[in-house]
Amino acid sequence: MSGVAGSQAEGRLILVGAGPGNPDLLTLGGARALQNADVVLYDELTSSELLSMASESCLCVNVGKRGHEEPRLTQDEINALAISHVRTGQTVVRLKGGDPFVFGRGGEEASACAEAGVAFEFIPGVSSALAAPAYAGIPLTDRRHSASFAVVTGHKDPGGAAEATRWRELARAVDTLVILMGMRNLPSLLEQLMEGGKSADTPAAAVMNGTLPEQRVVVGTVSSLAEDVKRTGLTAPAAVVVGTVVGLRQALEWWEEKPLFGLRVLVTRSVEQSGEMAVALRSLGAVPVIRPMIELKAATEAEPRQGINDVLSRLSEYDDVVFCSTNAVRFFMGAVKEARQEAEFLEGRARILCMGPRTAEAARRAGLAVHMSARAGLGDAEDLLEEILRAMPVAGRRILIPQSDLGRQVLANGLASAGGQVEAPVFYHNSRPRVDGEALRSDIRSGELSALTFASPSAVDHFVALLDQDTHASCQRCIIVAIGQTTARALKDAGLPPDIIPENPSATGMTKALARHREQRRHDGIMTGLEEERK
Repeated sequence: MSGVAGSQAEGRLILVGAGPGNPDLLTLGGARALQNADVVLYDELTSSELLSMASESCLCVNVGKRGHEEPRLTQDEINALAISHVRTGQTVVRLKGGDPFVFGRGGEEASACAEAGVAFEFIPGVSSALAAPAYAGIPLTDRRHSASFAVVTGHKDPGGAAEATRWRELARAVDTLVILMGMRNLPSLLEQLMEGGKSADTPAAAVMNGTLPEQRVVVGTVSSLAEDVKRTGLTAPAAVVVGTVVGLRQALEWWEEKPLFGLRVLVTRSVEQSGEMAVALRSLGAVPVIRPMIELKAATEAEPRQGINDVLSRLSEYDDVVFCSTNAVRFFMGAVKEARQEAEFLEGRARILCMGPRTAEAARRAGLAVHMSARAGLGDAEDLLEEILRAMPVAGRRILIPQSDLGRQVLANGLASAGGQVEAPVFYHNSRPRVDGEALRSDIRSGELSALTFASPSAVDHFVALLDQDTHASCQRCIIVAIGQTTARALKDAGLPPDIIPENPSATGMTKALARHREQRRHDGIMTGLEEERK
């Protein structure tokens, strides 16, 4: 829906519901809006993964709203900031938790736009009122128990309609009641429901951090829930559900049953690739802790650029182009497109040889016809070399291997030894980004991180460089996962032999192997200190 007519060039405000916290629950429309935004104004609890969807040129501003707590900016200041950016012709996304129209003050922000005469749109989000109970295994309606539900705020806003909420009448008005922002006033709210006729034995539940791997659920009754919450230390943000449907949780609980539920897992991949790993981990209930240990950038210095330009001027001469990673595909094809040589290269004679199915997939997405991808072993350079030499003669063939400045020479040397005319120019640099080393060491020593994942030897090297002796020893208590044999060797050399090397060298393969490993540990009665504490 759009208000106030206007062209795209005139700018617009898009009110986007960010959902209840789990990035997987952002709508496709919300994701597209973030990708196309010039400015994003976001609330305090917004996931960094959502913000990473915005372009590098996008201005992201934390306006500091967190429920009804005091924001960094007043509502009037937020409205004025949004309108000022829209009036310069920019597309502004106002990213709000849950749904903008469910206790989100989205109507006020849209009204301000309407009064100012600027264009606005709405993209609804998944409200925690719906999502938190669903992730707790509590359906709000069920024909055996409930034909109606109501959602109310438990926060007392002296200037708003919440002051007049008739809690005693609500006790009998609906079958299921969902209370948001009610933890502070929970004892008095439940007392009023009982005074209104709600049975003290009616099942009730509080769902803290609903939809997240940190989710915690306390189930009791209307008369006991306030004390149960206090005793177990449950705090906001939490959704409270009152009604007989709560009794279905015992049979329908599913989120906490995920094989990696609550496990905090370090992801060391680059910013560009960490999203895939995070999604795979979250799908099995883990908490991805993203701390990139590598940063990849196109080579721009005079010496490597000269080599790249030389290669690009002779693309038609190569018989084979070998890609050892998805990054090699990305940076090579980026350089080809920048030089406007894409059509010539795609029409050329070069065979495309790839290390593993993921690299082959990236090559196909780039429009390349893949002639071979290593299938044997665990998809490392040795495997690809063996398959190439077994499948075809290479003597006399001109072979190009685009790589990083830290690229291994196993493949280049092996093909050259077999008579190939090999060139392996540097197309991109692999360096260590800025990392809060002390925070990382603290998380490892305290047991906050239960598993460490590595997808390249360079990530291992950069990680180990941040460790002190005590932290290195603490890593031995973690489950260590290597994507393949090459990375495993780097870990062994660093004194951190991996517990897991998946058969499928991919984010999904690593995650599934970790789930199987954790299940075996549980079967054997082995838990990390943090798991034991939270059991």
